[in-house]
Amino acid sequence: MITRHQVALMQLSSLGLLTPPSSEPSKLDILQTIRRMGILQIDTISVVNRSPYLVLWSRLGNYHPAWLEKTHADGELFEYWAHANSFIPMEDYPLFRRKMLERATHWWQISDWVNNHQDMIDFVKDTIKEKGPQKSSDFPKRSGVSNGWWDWKDEKIALDMLWTRGDLMIPFRKNFQRYYDLRENVIDLLDDTNIPDLKIMNEVFVEKTIRILGATRINWIADYYRLKKVDVQKSVQSLIDKQKIFFVASNDFPEGILVHKDNLGLMDQVMNGNMKAEHTTILSPFDPLIWDRVRTKELFDFEFSIECYLPASKRKYGYFSLPILHDGLLIGRMDSKAHRKAKILEIKSLYFEDWFTPDENFLVEFTKTLRSFANWHQTPKILVPEKFDVQLKKSLGQFNNKP
Repeated sequence: MITRHQVALMQLSSLGLLTPPSSEPSKLDILQTIRRMGILQIDTISVVNRSPYLVLWSRLGNYHPAWLEKTHADGELFEYWAHANSFIPMEDYPLFRRKMLERATHWWQISDWVNNHQDMIDFVKDTIKEKGPQKSSDFPKRSGVSNGWWDWKDEKIALDMLWTRGDLMIPFRKNFQRYYDLRENVIDLLDDTNIPDLKIMNEVFVEKTIRILGATRINWIADYYRLKKVDVQKSVQSLIDKQKIFFVASNDFPEGILVHKDNLGLMDQVMNGNMKAEHTTILSPFDPLIWDRVRTKELFDFEFSIECYLPASKRKYGYFSLPILHDGLLIGRMDSKAHRKAKILEIKSLYFEDWFTPDENFLVEFTKTLRSFANWHQTPKILVPEKFDVQLKKSLGQFNNKP
């Protein structure tokens, strides 16, 4: 019988959050870490370093953020819709090419808009063909007419449509701005008759999810790559029949837990008591460990939501609170802001779960984590509110006084 805690340990191990990094990071670790997670979700909120950079920091420690941009520009990653807009290892492109084709032919918003704006589509493609990679702002708005796409100009909508259906790719970003280029200028064109069909695509995504998560309930699978639950059910049965995945009995999850054959050794380790969580870190709200809020609640008993879209008066924990992982448990959350010019990391609030009481070990480990977090942001001074845990404030004060 596998327990909820053991499932959590397997997910932490598979997703690279069980123990601290064992060595100094290198650029090669960027691609390896993304491969381990399958995808790296992109988000633009920047009160602290943007989410894709933070997700990598939680696993690698103080690496150079430019390594992610270089890995992308080197053609080892591409961008597309996965769990959300994400960086994806280039070897998975054929799977997502099937998604592109399905959206081009079956997603009515694309078909209708493209058919009604063919002149704009041709203009955007011809401009990129003539001038090379372009960002949205390189296209001045030629029409004063407002529309329903967050009042996007038609040129930006055309770029997004052409990217979604695969005619354009994003070969690199500068200052986090997308640059679009023709697909044939980014990768060798594939013969679309040889890419996986929908059934195979779904089955591969389901198998990848079960392997990436280490161990999972069946109802946690669909969210990872945004699959249809009916397709997940069919794929799971097919994978069981092929003996690629197995159900493991659990009292905590009566329907059983799915484990990939590649993770059976990992399961033996955890069930024999040979696995221990020893990592203290700060997580992005878009970390794959917690981006599925249902899975987060069921596995860690941690309720989490992003409050930046709420009015300030309705926020409970802050604008962009970051969950805190300590020894395999989600023990609280921190709202912070990096004042980069002033070189100050401001801790706006810190909330612990009701059941958690900070002890000396936590204070030591969390202080080291905050030190790393602040230095990585190049904001070495930490500013804390007056109403703050006395022991933690003292510990951070000692840090701030260090040369």
